[in-house]
Amino acid sequence: MKPDSWGNYNIHRHWMKQALLLAEKAAKNGDVPVGAVIINGQGNLIAEGYNCKEQAHNPIGHAEILAIRQASQKLQSWHLEECTLYVTLEPCIMCAGAIIHCRLGLLVYGVDDPKSGTIRTVLNLPDSAASNHRLSVLSGICEQECRQQLQNWFKQKRIKKNQ
Repeated sequence: MKPDSWGNYNIHRHWMKQALLLAEKAAKNGDVPVGAVIINGQGNLIAEGYNCKEQAHNPIGHAEILAIRQASQKLQSWHLEECTLYVTLEPCIMCAGAIIHCRLGLLVYGVDDPKSGTIRTVLNLPDSAASNHRLSVLSGICEQECRQQLQNWFKQKRIKKNQ
């Protein structure tokens, strides 16, 4: 699938739903529910990941980083120009840097992150002078589902903390 606008909306929804399922795995393991999948230029799933910072005691255990690493290993290349990454939450600065450096073809994310989103919300790293790659971005795919999943997880976490 080539980077595009909203032309492949049903395809984008399908893959974001897969990312949401992975995010649920992160939540069950005590991590912030963020999931990611990468598909190749032919529209096939080649990598997936979900947050595992808490579970693995790993500060770089972000869904995007894990998926990018898996995709690069599968393709035997760090160049992911023909790939699309679907992730439920707007990437942080670490993940945005990795996305730019792997020269991802298209980033699709579900919901903005008003605290640490560095694609469009807090910073716009892809369009900054620091970026060596012009990244195509779509946001808002399954936005309500992604937002609700995160809100529910944080609500449950606050309830457990107060008990």
